Amino acid sequence: MGTSLFPLPKRVVAPGAVHVPGWLDLERQRELVEACRTWARGPVPMRSAALPSGHRMSVRTVCLGWHWYPYAYSRTADDVDGARVAPFPSWLGELGRAALADAWEQDATDYRPDAALINFYDERARMGMHQDRDERAREPVVSLSIGDTCTFRFGNPDSRARPHTDVELESGDLFVFGGPSRLAHHGVPAVRPGTADPACGLASGRINITLRVTGLESGERT
Repeated sequence: MGTSLFPLPKRVVAPGAVHVPGWLDLERQRELVEACRTWARGPVPMRSAALPSGHRMSVRTVCLGWHWYPYAYSRTADDVDGARVAPFPSWLGELGRAALADAWEQDATDYRPDAALINFYDERARMGMHQDRDERAREPVVSLSIGDTCTFRFGNPDSRARPHTDVELESGDLFVFGGPSRLAHHGVPAVRPGTADPACGLASGRINITLRVTGLESGERT
C-alpha cells in the first residue's frame, strides 16, 4: 500500500521500532479521516488536554475506548464534560492487528488494542519528548499518520536526551514500537504544512491515530 511513486522500504529504527512508509492507501486514509471527523464531534469532543501545570497541549485529542488525560485513563472524560468515551470499534482493532503483523512480520492475532488516541496537529502544534507509560500493559503501540508530513523524533527509554533518530512520517505511514523500544521517549518537533496530498481527505494539518492496549479492566482507572 502507498501513495508515493517510489515508496521507501520498511525500516527498523530501533529494536521493536519499525517504520513502514505508505502503509495506508489513499482510500483507507480518506475513510479514516471521515471516521476521525465523526469521533471529534463526541460524545467527548476533541480538545487540547490540560497538563498538571495548567498549560494546554498544542495538539488536540479525542479518545476511543478509554479517555486519556495527563497522565491517566478513565471511561469518562472527567476533565472535559464527564461523558462516557466513545467505544473502541472492532474494525480498528483488526486494522491494528494487520499493521503489527506487517511491521513485525509475525502473527498478531493476540494483539487486542482497547484504546485509541486521535491527535490533530495544525501547523503550530508540537509534541514534546515523552514516554507512553500510562498503560498498565506493555503491548506495542501502533501509530498511523494522515495529512501533512511531520518530523517524528524517536529516542531511547532512559532519558529525553540523545541518542535519538528523526523520522519523516508522511501521509499513510505506519510506525510501530514495542519490545525493547516500548518505553522509548518520542515526540514531534515539527509539522510541515502543505505537504499532504489533498486526496487523503485532509485539507491541512496532520492526524495521528495511536492504538494501545491499556491492560485495564472495565470500570478501572489509572
